[in-house]
Amino acid sequence: MRVLVVEDEEFLADMIVSGLRRAELTVDIAHSSRAALDRLRRDAYDVLVLDRDLPGLHGDEVFRYVVEQGLPTRVLQLTAAGPDGCQEPGADDRLTKPFAYEALRDRVLTLGRRARSDRPPVIERAGVRVDTGRRLALRDGRPLALSRNEFGVLEVLLRAQGTVVSGDELIEEVWEEHPSYRTNAVRVTLGTLRAKLGDPPVIEAVPGAGYRMGDGAEPGGGGTAGAR
Repeated sequence: MRVLVVEDEEFLADMIVSGLRRAELTVDIAHSSRAALDRLRRDAYDVLVLDRDLPGLHGDEVFRYVVEQGLPTRVLQLTAAGPDGCQEPGADDRLTKPFAYEALRDRVLTLGRRARSDRPPVIERAGVRVDTGRRLALRDGRPLALSRNEFGVLEVLLRAQGTVVSGDELIEEVWEEHPSYRTNAVRVTLGTLRAKLGDPPVIEAVPGAGYRMGDGAEPGGGGTAGAR
């Protein structure tokens, strides 16, 4: 599960992020609305923890971006107590400050499960099609015999819609036992997955960042050296 925390109070933001990471969630942080919008344009999130009362551009503008773009991200708003703490219409949930961390964690987990249950069962890009309900994967109509981890990596990359997914994020999403990245589990699985997908390559390595699904228009997916 991937979460973006948007909070300008650094102490509170660090507390939230540290707690969610202890719960084995993948968490990014933004201290302003503009930084949050940059993150949302680049990456896909299951849950957005959003402080409404942000300096400069109001937090409601971030929420409206999520709605206008049709993002599947669930939104948990953090609001001030009193009459100014009203909830933006359509938000999934809210917490009034001050709040107990356990309450925030439980709501994030609930929203994350709802976000995942709402995901479309069939996803497709560059001729690669995955039917998560029937556990089927195809390349240009050709069935692929994939292991559990290969199928999971392919699904995560497809759902990212061309954005970069790090090796650590793949481990968080796919591997049940969360092996250390140093075991090369991701690189080995990507190698066998690429071989089964065949040519032209559609999984690209982004050195120092991770991996993404290309659109099939550019030849060559690159090697895995230096990607994380």
